[in-house]
Amino acid sequence: MIDPKLRMKQLIAIVILAVLLIAACAWSITSGEYKMSVGTFFKTLFGQGAYTDSLILLEFRLPRMLITILAGAALALSGALLQSVTRNPLAEPGILGINAGSGFVIALFVAFGQADPDNFVYVLPIISMIGGILTGIVIFTFSYNRGEGITPASMVLVGVGMAAALSGGALTIMATFDQDQAEFIATWLAGNIWGDEWPFVIAFIPWLIILIPFIFTKANVLNLLNTHPDIAKGMGINVSKERFILLLVAILLSSASVSVAGAIGFIGLMGPHIAKTIVGPRHQMFMPLSILIGACLLLVADTIGQTLLQPTGVPAGIVVAIIGAPYFLYLMYRSKSV
Repeated sequence: MIDPKLRMKQLIAIVILAVLLIAACAWSITSGEYKMSVGTFFKTLFGQGAYTDSLILLEFRLPRMLITILAGAALALSGALLQSVTRNPLAEPGILGINAGSGFVIALFVAFGQADPDNFVYVLPIISMIGGILTGIVIFTFSYNRGEGITPASMVLVGVGMAAALSGGALTIMATFDQDQAEFIATWLAGNIWGDEWPFVIAFIPWLIILIPFIFTKANVLNLLNTHPDIAKGMGINVSKERFILLLVAILLSSASVSVAGAIGFIGLMGPHIAKTIVGPRHQMFMPLSILIGACLLLVADTIGQTLLQPTGVPAGIVVAIIGAPYFLYLMYRSKSV
C-alpha cells in the first residue's frame, strides 16, 4: 500500500508540473519571430482572430507545440522503462543506440531510395521506427545469454557500441548527399522538430494511446524487475519475457518520437531521475511525473532554440544536450561515489 502522504506529494507535484507546462505552452505560442499576445491567442483560438494570426497559430505553432509535448513525454517514459528493465540509471534511448539506428536507416533511405525529404516526409516516421526496431533486435541478440536471457549490463555495452557504429555510418553515408539532403539529415540528427504538421500529430497520438496505458498496467512488474531477477522470478515473473516486451515498447515509443522530433537525447535520462527525486522509485508514483517533466523539458528547449537565433533557430536537441550533458556527468559522478 502506498503512503497517503506520498500520494498527496505526487498530486501536488502533478499540479505544479501541469501549471508549468501550461506556462511553457503560453510562452511557446506567443514567442517567436511573429509576436502574438495571450489575448490574441485566445481570440484566434476561438475563431475571432485575423487571417494571419489564424494561419500562424493553427497551421504552424499549435501542431509543433503538440508534437514537442508528445515527443518529450514519450521519450521520458521510454527512458524510465529502459532504466528499470536494465537496472542502469544511465540508460536512455540515445545512449542505447536506438536514436542512432533510426538516423542510420533514414540516411540509407535517403541515399539509396532516391528520396527527396521534402516529398517523402510522411514515409520517414515509418522508416525511423523500422531502424529503431532493427537496432533493438541486434541489441537483444548480442546481449542474450543462454540460461540468463537478456542481461542488462551486456545490453548497455552493446547499445553504446551500436550507437557509435551507426552514428559513424550515418555520417559516412551523408558524404554522398547533395546539399539539401545533407542539411535535412544533419538537422534531424541534431534534434530538429521537423514533423510540425497536423498529419504527424494525428499519426503520433495513437501510439501513445495504445502504449502508455499498457505501460501503467505493468507498473508492478517494473517495480520487481528494478530490484533483482531472483526476486522477480520468486514472485512468478517471467523475467526474460517481460524484459523483451517492455524493451520493445520502449523502442516503439522512442522511435516514434525521434521520427518526428529528430534524434533528441537526454530527455529519457533527465525526466525519470527528476521524477524519482520527488516521489521515489515506485513506478506508479514517478512515471506520471516523468511524462510531464519530459514534455516541459522538450517544449522549453524548443522554445529557447526558436527564440535564440531567428529565423532559423537552434535545434531543440542541441539545447537539451547543453542541459543534459552536465546532468549526465553529475549522475555518473554520483553513481561512482555511492
